[in-house]
Amino acid sequence: MTSSPVSRVVYNGKRNSSPRSPTSSSEIFTPAHEENVRFIYEAWQGVERDLRSQMSGSERGLVEEYVEKVPNPSLKTFKPIDLSDLKRRNTQDAKKS
Repeated sequence: MTSSPVSRVVYNGKRNSSPRSPTSSSEIFTPAHEENVRFIYEAWQGVERDLRSQMSGSERGLVEEYVEKVPNPSLKTFKPIDLSDLKRRNTQDAKKS
């Protein structure tokens, strides 16, 4: 198996201000946590919006793919995980206990 460069989507745009945070009656979040979630959510929404604009041809250069020139050898065996699946399994395990 050959190693290939790691690629990531990098956002080079501005942060917008449209707060929206999912709520759950069973969990209590600190204001700092909610602010962090809001920031990440807004930034990702901006990335998706800019990517759609870029793909439709109306804008260029706001979203670009980052590729490491020299891949980190310690990440050679890294396998991404599905966080939703992990959370679901942990929740099921906690219910069994």
